[in-house]
Amino acid sequence: MFGPEGPTLRELAVQALSSVEHGYDLLAPKFDHTPFRTCDGVLDAVARALVPLGPFADGLDLCCGTGAGTQVLAGLCRRSAVGVDFSAGMLEIARRRVRPEDGPAVGWVRGDARALPFTAAFDLVVSFGAFGHFLPRELPGLFAQVHSALRPGGSFAFPVLAPPRASSPAFWALLGFDAVMRVRNALWRPRFVMYYRAFGLGRVLAELNRAGFTTGLSALPEFGLRDDGSPRARLVVARKSGPPARS
Repeated sequence: MFGPEGPTLRELAVQALSSVEHGYDLLAPKFDHTPFRTCDGVLDAVARALVPLGPFADGLDLCCGTGAGTQVLAGLCRRSAVGVDFSAGMLEIARRRVRPEDGPAVGWVRGDARALPFTAAFDLVVSFGAFGHFLPRELPGLFAQVHSALRPGGSFAFPVLAPPRASSPAFWALLGFDAVMRVRNALWRPRFVMYYRAFGLGRVLAELNRAGFTTGLSALPEFGLRDDGSPRARLVVARKSGPPARS
């Protein structure tokens, strides 16, 4: 992360002391050179898993950042792929980065995922790595917005990784990160909401069901199994009731 193309420790510190929106504006030019960007392996695995669920005419990348997920949608959707994010800096990088020569029209919207300016506009909504920026109490409203943005029969899909076990260093690293962020937000304004352990799968599925979705889980086999035989990565697919739109 601290290589020639990535952000310096000072730049990350300035970002962390900003609001979420301004912090990502600052990080945008170097975001794709950090571990925060969803890796290509996850993007490719999700794209392969979504192909059998199509065809799709129009897709939305929720909290699109620099457009990696929008690029996935451009390969899945026939008519349009739209990225929405509240960071103008991230959207500017996305506009430069995602320029398909053929395929669907690609568009960008600056907006808050908790107040989407769409109604029954998409067959598919995806999101990659953004949910740590939402507090648990915000999930019902977020999922209601996605439900409203989908056409009947449309799907909301996103990958989830199995949480690290308490015996692993990763568990304690994520726990420590969340603890530091909570202390930071208790002492400093504006808040920077980014918690790695706030997005529990059980609660997420329950909130999706309450929002009117029918939910399903499928393994992403590219990432193998844990020692207990459970998948290391899964795809959550939440479907809005009704027959798929014909367009």
